[in-house]
Amino acid sequence: MHLEGTILVGREFEPVEGRVVTADGEIVRIESCAVDSDDVILPAFVNAHTHIGDSIAKEAGEGLTLDELVAPPDGLKHRLLRAASHAEKVEAMARTLRYMESTGTGTFIEFREGGIPGVEALRDALSGSGVEYGARDIDAVVLGRDDPDVLAVADGYGASGARDGEFESVRTATGEAGKLFGIHAGERDADDINPAMDLDPDFLVHMVHAEPLHLDRLEDRGTPVVVCPRSNLVTKVGVPQVRELSARTKVALGTDNVMLDSPSMFREMEFAAKLADLPAREVLRMATVNGAEIAGLNRGVVEEGADARLLVLDGDSDNLAGAHDLVRAIVRRAGHADVKRVVLDGTPLRRE
Repeated sequence: MHLEGTILVGREFEPVEGRVVTADGEIVRIESCAVDSDDVILPAFVNAHTHIGDSIAKEAGEGLTLDELVAPPDGLKHRLLRAASHAEKVEAMARTLRYMESTGTGTFIEFREGGIPGVEALRDALSGSGVEYGARDIDAVVLGRDDPDVLAVADGYGASGARDGEFESVRTATGEAGKLFGIHAGERDADDINPAMDLDPDFLVHMVHAEPLHLDRLEDRGTPVVVCPRSNLVTKVGVPQVRELSARTKVALGTDNVMLDSPSMFREMEFAAKLADLPAREVLRMATVNGAEIAGLNRGVVEEGADARLLVLDGDSDNLAGAHDLVRAIVRRAGHADVKRVVLDGTPLRRE
């Protein structure tokens, strides 16, 4: 198949008028040529940190502290997850998956609560088992939690935080299995950052309270960070130093708990861009290729040989028409209504 329009090529998202040719789920050719299309073609988003099990409890817990909301084992979200049936969780997650696809997300990194049953529930939601919406084409990198044995069925382990338990043994097991290990750090304060970094994780999440020492360690080790600024604002823990972090290491964007925020990468990009006043291209990398690289995936960029997971926006929409800087317009103002097509594994999913 092929797509025509203005193509945002490579890591710099250089606009090229022409055609993207795909085959067998891969970008095989980018042709520069005159085309009669206002479409804008860019990589599908990579949401680098989610908790979509929270789909059963959207906007629950107003006024609660971070610990009261999400701290294991008895934060509000954990109590609600325990109370919900397998079918209820699968149905709620399936709805979120459908929304994520429709807003241009092609891949997400999920910290999945509930051990092996929790991972199985997400797999059921992805496969369409027991839900009316059918299988989804969005890809999940599923990091299990709450049980070391979850590594048998998960793509890695997503630890809650160094203050919540001892993770050395599961970190060792994850490394021996060649799987991904991520951990929350520096969300409410700086106390758990060094212990988290001592585990040599593949990436850290949040780092709201990173201090100069921690920034130096990040730079020395090259440890990536996933930031979730909207979530941090909602839980009143502060906001990450996105500009400072991005100057030291690779930074990706995540939307965090569905309980607190919609899993829209458009909203996360806009908030992060205006919060940190970073160049639009840097923010778009945070929403695409940086997250893909953290997960070890060949996507998040439009170039030959990359996975054909693409987002097509209507460049002539009332919202985007007249943009002088196309990448800046996408990062700061584009949204759900501008999505024309989402192409995952070479198959177009047209908006209904």
